[in-house]
Amino acid sequence: MFISPRLVLGASVVAFSIVSTSIVSTASADAPEVVVVTATGIQQDLARVGDSITVLQPEQIRASQLTVASDLLSRTPGVIVTRNGGAGGTTALRIRGADTDQTVVLFDGLKLNDPSSTGGGYNFANMLLDDESRIEILRGPQSVLWGSQAIGGVINVVTPQPEGPLSALMRAELGGQDTGFVRGRVQSGDDRFAWRAGANYYSTEGVSAFDEDLGGRERDGYRNVGADFTASYQLNEAVSAEVRTRYADADSDFDGFPAPLFSFADTPEHGETQELIAYAGVKVAAPGSRWTHRLGYAYTDTDRQNFDPLQAVTTTTFKSEGENKRLEYFGTFEVTPAYQLSFGLQSEKAQFRSAAPSSFDPNPLPIGDDVQLDSGFAQLQASPIEPLSITLGVRYDDHDTFGSDSSARAAVAWSVAENTVLRATYGEGFKAPSLYQLYSEYGNTALAPEEAEGWDAGIEQRFADNRVVVSATYFARDTDNLIDFFSCFGNADPRCANQPFGFYENIAKTKAEGVELAFSAQLLDRLSFSANYTSYDAKNEERSSVNFGADLPRRPENSLYTDLSYAWPVGLTTSIAVQRVGKSFDDAANSIELDAHMLVDLRVNYDLSQKVSFYGRVQNLTDEDYATTANYGSIGRTLFGGVRLNF
Repeated sequence: MFISPRLVLGASVVAFSIVSTSIVSTASADAPEVVVVTATGIQQDLARVGDSITVLQPEQIRASQLTVASDLLSRTPGVIVTRNGGAGGTTALRIRGADTDQTVVLFDGLKLNDPSSTGGGYNFANMLLDDESRIEILRGPQSVLWGSQAIGGVINVVTPQPEGPLSALMRAELGGQDTGFVRGRVQSGDDRFAWRAGANYYSTEGVSAFDEDLGGRERDGYRNVGADFTASYQLNEAVSAEVRTRYADADSDFDGFPAPLFSFADTPEHGETQELIAYAGVKVAAPGSRWTHRLGYAYTDTDRQNFDPLQAVTTTTFKSEGENKRLEYFGTFEVTPAYQLSFGLQSEKAQFRSAAPSSFDPNPLPIGDDVQLDSGFAQLQASPIEPLSITLGVRYDDHDTFGSDSSARAAVAWSVAENTVLRATYGEGFKAPSLYQLYSEYGNTALAPEEAEGWDAGIEQRFADNRVVVSATYFARDTDNLIDFFSCFGNADPRCANQPFGFYENIAKTKAEGVELAFSAQLLDRLSFSANYTSYDAKNEERSSVNFGADLPRRPENSLYTDLSYAWPVGLTTSIAVQRVGKSFDDAANSIELDAHMLVDLRVNYDLSQKVSFYGRVQNLTDEDYATTANYGSIGRTLFGGVRLNF
């Protein structure tokens, strides 16, 4: 077992800090308090967090009027989204140039990643927005707290705690491409028992996945039906229990590569995906005690099937199931009022099964296996002096196939003046090989985990009684042991004797760096403006590769988003948003260029009363023709209108 020197250093600093003398650190009374949980696993004022994090509040989500989560996430610093066609097409999200499978996706802290997918990641196509949720986007390597896959960052959707008397909310929307969306929920809660139930339906006829400019004519639709439930019960003064579950059933059309040319074209293919997550946990937090304990069990299951009606023998072309069972303990101990130690143990078992029926073999034997990953971590939040907040953490993981790994992180937030905060982080991330990369017909059980080291440093400055906020952050990350497919075509590697088509191998390294800028201002009492800009430089750093020095695919050179909004005295709010994404390349060799594009949205919202609101928007006002993936179509100018009701 190899122990990283940084792990030893981190543990030493934690031990030294615990015995140091300190005073309580508090946020500035003038700064608005925003509470986050993703950065440290516990509720903490954003002003005291050193990590680079964006928090999308419910009012921001409502103001965007968007229904597909990836559309909103693409407007935040450091985040790029690419999609194969319209709504429902395979959707990848990259944080600071990392691969989409290197992002941990959470729903109230529960992982949504699919163990049966090629890279073990999550398809953002099936995430719809809830107007009452909060979304936290944590950038940079975060494996100490969130484990495998957190090389690029973490996306956490946080739902509110149900409270108050029985109430209900409904949102209904209609729009172009025969699009319809309905979301409803009911909830109630008191000091003893609280519950919430919700459901949604989304449907669109969409656009052709195969670009219309290339001859695509058949529209590829998408349907998503979902439901969620949460409940908590306070057993006594110290002990509470909670359960949460979420289910989604999605059906998406897509285009493929039909015979005899096997080139991209219109096809009647479609896929079905069912996602289930469930959690049950108990929390012990006695009043006056410095200890808290949380024990939980989480279960996720993702089933996928693809169909091609043109196949002669069987219309099923692919099916898979990915399952994850996770037992976890999370505890905190208040060493002193200014020093808080958190720690945890996790035991996770993931398994997958997949098969690809064809006319030659309509009933193939499924391929499948499982893997066990056991982990432990410790983290300290400290305030040795009043304006300074420090977070230090270490983690150890034991994987039953590739062995053990360790990671460390440190984050600092320093309020050097009343309205000035300096932030800096160093973090390590790792991604265990996926089950498919280990055990499929192309699998390699000798794979090592992908590993990353990243850091960032930035400043946040507030002006005019917090009416103007400016921030700037520089980031850099080096990633080693990247897993890619090794083709045996024309290759004399002796391993090809047993795997003639190829196998997965650790064959790449990359480097990404850039700058994130953000600005927000309440220009007048009713006029607000916000903007963010990110520049990227993500390169292939593998000297043995023919693509050494090339840009990584689908990482644009920059992105910009601006939003101007005015609230009229009569209850009407109008907004204009502009999103510009710079040019990028679709392939590793940089031979296929994706042009820069700019999208303009107009929005209007009218509050008839506190309980009834009407809204409308025009997306892609200028009818920009663009592509985030080569040869795939995109949504043109489209009008939407809807209503929100509170009961």
